[in-house]
Amino acid sequence: MGQIISPQKKTITQIKHKILQPALTSHFQCQFIIPSEVGKQLGYNDLTANSELDDTLTISCTDASLPGTSLATHELNNDFTGITQRNAYRRLYDDRAQFTFYVDQNYIQIRVFEIWMRYITGEQLSFGESNNVAYRANFAKNYKTTLYLTKFERDLKNYMSYTFVNAFPIQIDSMPVSYDSSQLLKCNVSFSYDRYVLSNPKASSTLIGDQPPKQSSTTGIANPIGAGTQAELNQINSDIA
Repeated sequence: MGQIISPQKKTITQIKHKILQPALTSHFQCQFIIPSEVGKQLGYNDLTANSELDDTLTISCTDASLPGTSLATHELNNDFTGITQRNAYRRLYDDRAQFTFYVDQNYIQIRVFEIWMRYITGEQLSFGESNNVAYRANFAKNYKTTLYLTKFERDLKNYMSYTFVNAFPIQIDSMPVSYDSSQLLKCNVSFSYDRYVLSNPKASSTLIGDQPPKQSSTTGIANPIGAGTQAELNQINSDIA
C-alpha cells in the first residue's frame, strides 16, 4: 500500500511551472486527404490539384474534437463479499469524429462532402429527380482515407497528433439560413473511423521515461506494455525522445 502524502507547501515557481502553462483550445490543425477516386468525382485528376483541395479543407476547419476512448470490462461479483471488481478486456473508440468548416462563396466545403457521400453510396445522377433511384455502394478502400488532427501550442515546441484510420464522412448536419443578421455559414461533418493512433513526437522524457521498465520482483513482468524485445523497446524510446 502506498504511503499517504501529508500536505506540503508549494513555492510560486512550482505553481507557475505546474498550472500556469495550460494548453489552449485554439491551437490545432486538421489534415484531410481526399481519396483519389473521390478527387476524380470532384474534377481533380492530378495530385497537385487534389493537394490544394486538401489544404483548403485544412485552413477552413474551425472546430474539431480530440477523440475519446474507453475500456470494455467484465464484472466479477463473487470473488469477495460485497465487492464488485472489473477487469478490462477491450479498448473501445468513439464511433464518430466531429469537424466544423467555414464555407466559402463557392461552397467548396459543402460540395466536397456531398459528392464524397454520393460516391460512397454510388448514387446514379442520371435518374435526376425521378422517384426511382439506383444505388450501388463502392468498395470501402476507394472512399476511406486517413485524417490527422494535431494539437500544438503557440511556441510549437510540444505537440501531439491523432491519426484517424479508415475515416469517411457519415453525416452532414443541417445548416440553417435566415433573413436575420448575417453570420458565417458553417458546415458540420461527422466522420466514422475504425480507430485512432496517438503519437507524441515531442513528448517530454521526464513524462514518458527514457529507460524500458525493469522486471518487477513481485509480478515478474519484464515489459508491462507488451512482449517486445529489448531492441524494440530501445527503438520506441528513441522515437519518443
